Amino acid sequence: MQIDRRGLLGGALAIATAPTVGWARSGDHAAAAAYSAQRRGVSLLVMQGGRLLFEDYPRSGPDDTHELASGTKSFSGVLAAAMVQDGLLTLDEPCADTLTEWRDDPVKRAATIRTLLGLSSGVGGGAVGRPSTYAASVAQPFAGAAGVFRYGPTPFQVFGEIVRRKLAAAGRSDDVLAFMDERLLRPAGVSHGPWRRQNGQPNMPSGARFNARNWARFGAFVQGGCRVDGRAIVDAAALADCFRPTPANPGYGLTWWLLRPGLVPPGPRSPIDSSAAALAGLPAVSMAAGAGNQRLYLVPDRDMVIVRQADGILRGMMGDGTDWSDAEFLRLILS
Repeated sequence: MQIDRRGLLGGALAIATAPTVGWARSGDHAAAAAYSAQRRGVSLLVMQGGRLLFEDYPRSGPDDTHELASGTKSFSGVLAAAMVQDGLLTLDEPCADTLTEWRDDPVKRAATIRTLLGLSSGVGGGAVGRPSTYAASVAQPFAGAAGVFRYGPTPFQVFGEIVRRKLAAAGRSDDVLAFMDERLLRPAGVSHGPWRRQNGQPNMPSGARFNARNWARFGAFVQGGCRVDGRAIVDAAALADCFRPTPANPGYGLTWWLLRPGLVPPGPRSPIDSSAAALAGLPAVSMAAGAGNQRLYLVPDRDMVIVRQADGILRGMMGDGTDWSDAEFLRLILS
């Protein structure tokens, strides 16, 4: 996925200097804004070609940060690609190279960072919204054999512990969030609100708070190949793997959802569309997604980035929100 770097910088400037009131630049997206607002939406932002097209903030404002819930998960895949670039890890290395306590278990020993982030390593999903600490996540028994898609927070907390130990082994501060800020977010011109921590470390599956403009800026950065001053700051092959279907789930890459038929949803009551009929006619779309229908959509064929945020995360975790359709919303945007 590539966008012109000049467009990316222009989009960042547009977002930084846009008026700080809730308003829409164009009536073209009014129907999508109404659809979102009627379903507890608090922000909607559309960028194309790096240019800000539309913003709407019902019951909110452009500077207000909101929890991303599981939208947080997708930062881990891009962070892994940056660490590949730095020579700190490879996607196909065994997790047990770092988690030495896994070496004596044949199932755990077979898990790789690729299968961990693709949610098919055998690590259990865990209780959604209530992740264990890094240490407790590493210590818990596997849920079963590899090759089965198991959605939940635990693999991301395990990944956080791998990052922490690798930083410590390299003689660096083991603060995972400080590293992500320094290595990835600040170079992208992205800032965030308070990120929830446990035992001093960031909650990797669901702890982030962002406003719509910064989440969109991150999306444009990723869609543009994570380039800064003309240089890719993450490994291109590892970044591409984030958006390549995995054997266990054709609708999931490495921490990013891929809207396509056959997608295995995160749970039986998930509103994420997966049927061929629902998705017919839509271009390829990748997304970060969280409870309450928090969404960051990347639409490379249209050179478009879309952010939608909402309240009601707790209700979403309990299965409410089934009146939301990604396909219906995207058709309103893309048409």
